[in-house]
Amino acid sequence: MAELLPSVVVETAQNPDSTVIWLHGLGSDGHDFEAIVPALTLDPSLKVRFVFPHAPIRPVTVNGGMEMRAWYDIYEITLERKVDTGNIAESCEQVSDLIEAQIAQGIDPSRIVLAGFSQGGVIAYQLSLTTSYSLAGVMALSTYLANKSMLPSASECANGKTPFLIHHGKQDPVVPFSLSQEASQLLSDKGYLVDYKSYDMPHSVCPEQIQDISAWLNTRLA
Repeated sequence: MAELLPSVVVETAQNPDSTVIWLHGLGSDGHDFEAIVPALTLDPSLKVRFVFPHAPIRPVTVNGGMEMRAWYDIYEITLERKVDTGNIAESCEQVSDLIEAQIAQGIDPSRIVLAGFSQGGVIAYQLSLTTSYSLAGVMALSTYLANKSMLPSASECANGKTPFLIHHGKQDPVVPFSLSQEASQLLSDKGYLVDYKSYDMPHSVCPEQIQDISAWLNTRLA
């Protein structure tokens, strides 16, 4: 196993028996969602380890080649969103290493939730649809499917029976709202378990959404 991505780790109790690996968006870092942990008001009986990794620093074409934390390079901002698939594969391997590190610490894959916002959500989608590990759940927040033409059917995927939580803001100026609707429909058509909800917000999270995530995590990790 290669060197693990540096991460912010928050534990809600000693000796965690479940893990949420939460991937940030373009230009942010692992601290971006750190403050959401207390806001989730999880059931006190849950013992959860939150892992917020920092994406590698790389130049991003659509931002004039500026170097920033990014899970992959974005070549153009269109509905097709041409991206560096090699970067995506590399990031999936790095996050897979994080999953394996949690397993090595005694966390069963069925107790691991993979979450991602925006770019991080792309990695969460891609990895959950290709990994051999059956996870507790997948959260795809304000994001899209980058490789929808290669989407396997649920019967061919280790996470074919894993719940997918898809959230998106109706006023999102960064990732078009329609892309989350498309992802939800494609996954549903392929037989996946999808819980989809939209919110009156831009490219962000909102209090109502945090409550919904809390309820979902409480169910998934009970």
